[in-house]
Amino acid sequence: MTTIGIILGSTRPGRVGVQVGAWVHEIASRRADAEFELIDLLDHDLPHMDEPIPPAMDQYSQPHTLAWAEKIAPFDGFIIVTPEYNHMPPGGLTDALDYLNKEWNNKAVGFVSYGVWGGSNAVGHLRSLVGQLQLADVKAQLTLYLDKDFENFSVFQPTPRHERDLTTVLEQTVTWSNALAPLRQPVLA
Repeated sequence: MTTIGIILGSTRPGRVGVQVGAWVHEIASRRADAEFELIDLLDHDLPHMDEPIPPAMDQYSQPHTLAWAEKIAPFDGFIIVTPEYNHMPPGGLTDALDYLNKEWNNKAVGFVSYGVWGGSNAVGHLRSLVGQLQLADVKAQLTLYLDKDFENFSVFQPTPRHERDLTTVLEQTVTWSNALAPLRQPVLA
């Protein structure tokens, strides 16, 4: 069975991403074509990048990096739920991506973004980053606006349109994850 990790990319206190991530997981879990797991970055002790050797050398030395690699490696694809801060993705999310290399290779990724401007700028930057990690980003994206899609900028109010858009992101991510399967090699023995 195809497995997709839903990465909650914000670690900020009071983050609305918890609501969005839980909703994405709820909708995704109704599907029969893949299994979905919510991955909250707050559950992983990832300080600012502290590996002495670049991840591409495959010589992780820190216990938190080894644990993160073990968590990410088994997934076939990902949905990244990201806020936008100053037109960028959060630093903790980019660090989490930068910690690893081969664990991301030849997998698909879709995006759900939110923010004052919907998070599209953050996703634009992430698309560039994930390309370097050999993640195949899907075209569809769900964009949520704090002033329109959240009551009082804080309570997520999903609509049928949001569910339709999310379904497209999920379908493309699962399809591409399956298509890339022959290219993936086992990453952990």
